[in-house]
Amino acid sequence: MTEITASPVPTHLLADAATAELGDWGRLQEATEERMDAREFALWAGEGGAEVGVWECTPGPSRWVQDQDEFAYIISGSVTVTADGGGPARLGPGDVLLVPKGWTGTWDIHETLRKAYVVF
Repeated sequence: MTEITASPVPTHLLADAATAELGDWGRLQEATEERMDAREFALWAGEGGAEVGVWECTPGPSRWVQDQDEFAYIISGSVTVTADGGGPARLGPGDVLLVPKGWTGTWDIHETLRKAYVVF
């Protein structure tokens, strides 16, 4: 009889992304009006700035120039995302978005936003 053994695979787990304690990321530099504060938990970081984690930010308007591709899943809160030259899209819990590298536009966070993200 041949014994089959599983090869060791590193596992990175975050049991509950909705309530996990996040580290202080500081003042959001992309904020365009009032102070916005962000928090983050980086679950994994790889080559070339690739990263997986959970990010949270207090309400307010902000302007973004995307320097990497990002996939995000909205866990809680709400935001209106408007690409330069495009119309607004309001997103909330359960919604997903892909923001491609080179994207420019605004995020108007209506209530504290928490998202799981993959930057690549």
